[in-house]
Amino acid sequence: MTLRIERALPLERTVIRLIGRIRSESLADVRRELERPELKPALDLREVSLVDADVVGFLIDCENGGIELVHCSPFIREWMDRERSK
Repeated sequence: MTLRIERALPLERTVIRLIGRIRSESLADVRRELERPELKPALDLREVSLVDADVVGFLIDCENGGIELVHCSPFIREWMDRERSK
């Protein structure tokens, strides 16, 4: 399965749900979604099955920029923490 991007607009923020595999080739599409001029976005990673190193760096940048990562798997969170400590 490749990456699928869905948008939800609850009252307080835009939630961008990512589903499937996120690879570096997909980051341009995700960035475009995050740049839309709506309420502060959050990335829902509940259904993400695979990421690569570039995506981990991207997710770190997102969090550092104030974008909330919801339902981030422990594996991805641990990888992000390891990358931050380097």
